[in-house]
Formats: sequence, C-alpha cells, structure tokens
Amino acid sequence: MKKLLAFALVLCTGISCFAQVEAPQPSPLGKMEQKVGLTDITLEYSRPAMRGRTIFGDLVPFDKVWRTGANLNTIITFSDDVKIGGKELAKGSYAIYTKPQKDQWTVMFYETTNNWGVPQEWDESKVALTATAAVEEMPFKMETFTIVIDELKNDSANLNFLWENTVAILEIEVPTDNRTMASIDKVMNGPTAQDYFSAASYYHEAGKDMEKAYTWVKKANEMSEGKAYWMLRRQSLIEAEMGKTKEAIATAKKSLSAAEAANNADYVKMNKESIAKWEAK
Repeated sequence: MKKLLAFALVLCTGISCFAQVEAPQPSPLGKMEQKVGLTDITLEYSRPAMRGRTIFGDLVPFDKVWRTGANLNTIITFSDDVKIGGKELAKGSYAIYTKPQKDQWTVMFYETTNNWGVPQEWDESKVALTATAAVEEMPFKMETFTIVIDELKNDSANLNFLWENTVAILEIEVPTDNRTMASIDKVMNGPTAQDYFSAASYYHEAGKDMEKAYTWVKKANEMSEGKAYWMLRRQSLIEAEMGKTKEAIATAKKSLSAAEAANNADYVKMNKESIAKWEAK
C-alpha cells in the first residue's frame, strides 16, 4: 500500500511538471490585414510597451539595426509585387528590420523570417530591398509600439511605425492599375478557352444541361486549336454521355494523339481504354 501511494505521488508530481501557467505576454502578438487597392498586405509583430523608458536613442539606439518590435521577426506579406521608394519588391513574406535615426529611418525587407530578433550573422544578400522612411514628431506619446497601414489610396498606402512620440512613414505602391486593366481586358475580350472548359466541366460533373456543356467544351477546343488533350478528353466523355458514340471515338482519338505528343501516359491510357470500350458497343 505504501509503495502504491508513493508511486501515485511520484506520478502526480511528474504530471504537474508539465502544467503551464497562462499569463499575458509583456510584448503581445499583433496582427493586421489590409487590402490596398487589389493587394492584400498582412502584418504580424510583437508589441513592446514604453513602461516609463526612453525609447529612441536609448532602449532602441540610433544607427543600429533594430528588430522592429520584440520577440520573433516582424513579418510583412504582400500578395502582389509592390514598389517601395521606387524600387520593385516581389510578392511574398519578409522580416522588417529598421535602423532608426533622428531625422529618418532605414527600412530593410529581409528574406528570412524565422529569426528571433536580429540574425546573429547578418546576410546582406538576403536584403531584398532597402528604403528610407521619413520621421515626424507626434503631438502625443504612443505607449505601445504600433505599426499601421494608413493613408489608403487605390494605388498606394503608408506603412507607419509609431512609438513614443515618433512616427516613421514609408509609402508603398501597389499595382492596382495593372491588375484592373488586365481584368477589364479579359472580361471585355470575352471568355477564354479555360473559362469555357471550366464551365463545361462543372456542368458535366454536376449532371446539368449537357447541351450547354457540349457547346462550351467544343468552343474551348476550337479556341485551343484542338491541342489541349485534357479538353478533348472532356468533350469525348460528354459526347459519349449524350449517346454520340461515333463523335466520342473520333474526339478521343484526337485527345490520344495530343497526349502522346505531350508524353502524358495517364491520358494516353484513359483514351485507349475509352476508345476500346466505345468501339465494342
């Protein structure tokens, strides 16, 4: 009995070692998502507080690379290629590092985003873009470090870094006009072969109007000049389902030829099996 109690005590003690106390973090994680024009921008960063301390020039020294927040990297993600300071930055995720100064900040977009603070070995080749942010003095104090995307326009926005009585402002340009014009051109020029094919495939698989599906898939193949074996394959299946066996065999043979030219073994096999099945009827 004593051994059993001793074992139970040891077990309980061991389990308690894995219990974790939940408490607020001194620099809580913040996240914001903002659409600028047609571009999605996401920010994830930890937010330290002043707590009576002098920030810039003291806690955050001037002319030294700063993690721009606390804890893990401050990460910004762009859904499109953007321009910052007139320079191109490819879409994707970047760690933001800054070098604060009294009258301006140097802002660096770093390709590695899994560092805890500033990398122990700074790799200049991973700096995708460097830009200069203007600095202004605020008429009030910001207790908690804050990054906001503000001054929203169709084709630009400001990335603002606020803490203590300082705001650093960096303009970001987004490709709204290019994306909008491409969308307009696509719509005004009418559906593409892929649009017709997608519509036909959905109607076919959902068991909807086969006549419409047939019209659309033939249009897709006409626009593709009969070279898209996967589109021809879909047409043959629709023809077979509509009882157009002769047409289905002819279309499947075209799909087979195109698939062989593209070295697509899967479509070669499927077409051969379908042709044999339909010819046997």
